[in-house]
Amino acid sequence: MDLPTIWFLLWGLLWAVYFISDGFDLGIGTLMPFVAKTDDEKRILYNVMGPLWDGNEVWLITAGGVTFAAFPKTYAVMFSALYTPLMLLLFALIVRGVAFEFRSKLESPAWRRLWDTCLFVGSMLPAVLLGVAFANIFHGIAIDSEGVYQGSLLTLLNPYGLLGGVLFLTLFLQHGSLYLACRTEGVLQERALGAAKGAWWAVLVAAVLFLVASAFATGLYTNYLSNPILFVIPLLTVVALLFVKVFAARGAFWKAWFASAGTIIGATFYGIVGLYPNMFPSSIDPAYHITVHGAASSPKTLLIMFVLALIFTPVVLAYQFWAHRLFRHRTTEKDLSYEEAY
Repeated sequence: MDLPTIWFLLWGLLWAVYFISDGFDLGIGTLMPFVAKTDDEKRILYNVMGPLWDGNEVWLITAGGVTFAAFPKTYAVMFSALYTPLMLLLFALIVRGVAFEFRSKLESPAWRRLWDTCLFVGSMLPAVLLGVAFANIFHGIAIDSEGVYQGSLLTLLNPYGLLGGVLFLTLFLQHGSLYLACRTEGVLQERALGAAKGAWWAVLVAAVLFLVASAFATGLYTNYLSNPILFVIPLLTVVALLFVKVFAARGAFWKAWFASAGTIIGATFYGIVGLYPNMFPSSIDPAYHITVHGAASSPKTLLIMFVLALIFTPVVLAYQFWAHRLFRHRTTEKDLSYEEAY
């Protein structure tokens, strides 16, 4: 396996880690209007997410940075063709971050409702936009021979792209509700579990529709049909999704959450493996496809990056493990009395 292919798989893994880490708090933020009824319950949700959300988004920066360094041509075309949805994503994440810091500055109910709305929109919109973006990459973007995008935002909002948005949203809702069940107790935990059960069925329906639609709207299955052993990826993804339901029914919420993480990893690599050797297919002409090897940096650059990744990635993972372990306790109303609480 050559360095461009290794970095392509690492690129996919970084996106999967981001979807797992930030996906649960995006899901919780989207769920908040439906599971938190009182101000104290909303504050509990803020404090479940609060110590971790900004660290989770480091993986988004890392995935973007790797795209820039390892596949500069892909980075240039991606941030040009998907400029509008990526800017909407950025603004949504900014507003969401501000909501964490500003909500508790005033006791006014109207003030707090404003920032609760910002958190909801800033959580739901990124989930949908990420799904729309990746579904369109699988489908093919209208780029010409110069890598210039020949469409508009409405072009991206095609049925297959919107289906990808629905799939990502349901995955994050399931992931977030399970994390909330792990970190809360009493009525909030019961509501979170109810949301997780509903989200599971939504994920199942969205995933089936997406898999069927992919056969007609994309060329993802070409690699799978050429190498049937690759079907183990969607198969393991289905098994992980089934374990989510089994563990949730047994009250093993952490196991269910890790099974949900496995589902997200499998769903990501289902697309990444089907996409190879392309990184940014063109819907205009196959000759305009941006491929892994055509977009890769020099071998020396990729080698230096690989060595640095081997050194520093374990450090980042160790920090995140420590942070999650430190805040693994259940969040209750008692935690709201601390000065540092949101």
